[in-house]
Amino acid sequence: MHVPDGFFDAVTSISAGVVAAAGVAVCLRGARRELDDRTAPMAGLVAAFIFAVQMLNFPVAAGTSGHLMGGALAAILVGPYTGVLCIAVVLLVQSLFFADGGLTALGVNITIMGIVGVLVGWAVFRLVSGLARGKGGITLAAFLAALISVPASAMVFTLLFWVGGTAPIEVSAVAAAMGGVHLLIGIGEGVITALTVGAVLAVRPDLVYGARGLAKPLLLRGAEGTTTVGEPEPVTVRGAGRAFLLGGLGVTLVLAGLVSFFASSSPDGLESVAESKGFLDRTADHVFGGWALADYGEVGGIPVGVAGIVGVGLVLLVAGGTAYAARSRSKIKV
Repeated sequence: MHVPDGFFDAVTSISAGVVAAAGVAVCLRGARRELDDRTAPMAGLVAAFIFAVQMLNFPVAAGTSGHLMGGALAAILVGPYTGVLCIAVVLLVQSLFFADGGLTALGVNITIMGIVGVLVGWAVFRLVSGLARGKGGITLAAFLAALISVPASAMVFTLLFWVGGTAPIEVSAVAAAMGGVHLLIGIGEGVITALTVGAVLAVRPDLVYGARGLAKPLLLRGAEGTTTVGEPEPVTVRGAGRAFLLGGLGVTLVLAGLVSFFASSSPDGLESVAESKGFLDRTADHVFGGWALADYGEVGGIPVGVAGIVGVGLVLLVAGGTAYAARSRSKIKV
């Protein structure tokens, strides 16, 4: 649902930019409660993984495709504050280097896909995971959180376009079209999110922010009964943690470098709705549309897999650096 330049008037674009900037500023402060030396690398990996999977458009209807938005996934894995930062970095890199999402619409995209997607996804996840306990409950909560976050973001886009769009629309018709196609995309998003969260839970549950408290406390069983001696210490990045991160990076590179060749070429949900409702022609040329990496290498004749690997590296560098800068400096026990 990358909004291009030209869809929104200047007032709406600037207003959304202010909201996005304020949201990112709040999240930079809030991320200190979620990040430390152990979890900061995970934030970089999550952002890079979301970038890679967003390249993998999947068909959802005749002539229409969808892709991961990633807000709920980021919130569950690294926390809602850090999740917004991850999505913001992905959108920034996509806009600046790949002409994917308008430059003047960057604030709109961060607001819709980052802030709204993360907040709705996290709220649904907290509600459902509080009712359904255990790893199975967390996986179910992840599916529903991702599923609901996508049409919720689509409805916010529709509202903003009704208020400040550059083309007259029948808001009810656009809302129905956006809601319908993004509900289908949300099912795909839910499956990807549930599978990813379930896989991380299976090998490193301590690295899933939404699963904190799932591990049982260490118990010492003595002659006079059972005594709780505290929560188990988290595994540090070294050793098993480093192996997990390297393995996750390997999977991410395979997705971006190889699987991306098989992504659907059909227009995504927003583009399809814009075409059917008659406002696709409002799309303006991207400032960086002539760059070699634009359209994921298509403009410069670069293979999409190569462009994907470059993008993974850029996102990993920016998101990892942001996470390290925002992290808490408290010492980790080893």
